[in-house]
Amino acid sequence: MLTTEQVLASQKTNVETLLGLTSKAFESVEKMVELNLAASKAALTETSEKAKALLSVKDAQELLALQSSLFQPLAEKTAAYSRHLYDIATGSASDFSKAFEGQAAQAQEKFMGLVDNAAKNAPAGSETAVAVMKSAVAAASNALESMQKAVQQATDLAETNFNAVSATASNAAKSAAKKR
Repeated sequence: MLTTEQVLASQKTNVETLLGLTSKAFESVEKMVELNLAASKAALTETSEKAKALLSVKDAQELLALQSSLFQPLAEKTAAYSRHLYDIATGSASDFSKAFEGQAAQAQEKFMGLVDNAAKNAPAGSETAVAVMKSAVAAASNALESMQKAVQQATDLAETNFNAVSATASNAAKSAAKKR
């Protein structure tokens, strides 16, 4: 049976975890805002420079050369921006995942403690019921671990695919810029 102190300690831990996760979420939002402000500032500066360059063009050949020089840097900057945004998102997801795993492990440990305590105080002849209960808890734990591994594999696959798409887009932009 849970004591008042155990319930209060559990609630305190839950509140601390919630506050920590809220702080991490705000940090991620701050990073995204900083990234967007930096990208916007850079885009504004580049737009101004490109507009000046465009206004100084004297013939069609110079215009085509200028146009060609714009594509590759734009694709590279877009890929870098996407990568940075992806890094922020995966970092946040990793923090949330670690917190969840820690909480789940603590909850499982406490629950196993309760089961063990109940087993010690169980009346004679209830060993089979206790064994079934422990087996069910172990099965649930294994299922949770399998789910966590599957999520990690899916995350790794998504990152690999993201990297491949970014590389392909960057190479395509380079090829298109060279052909012009």
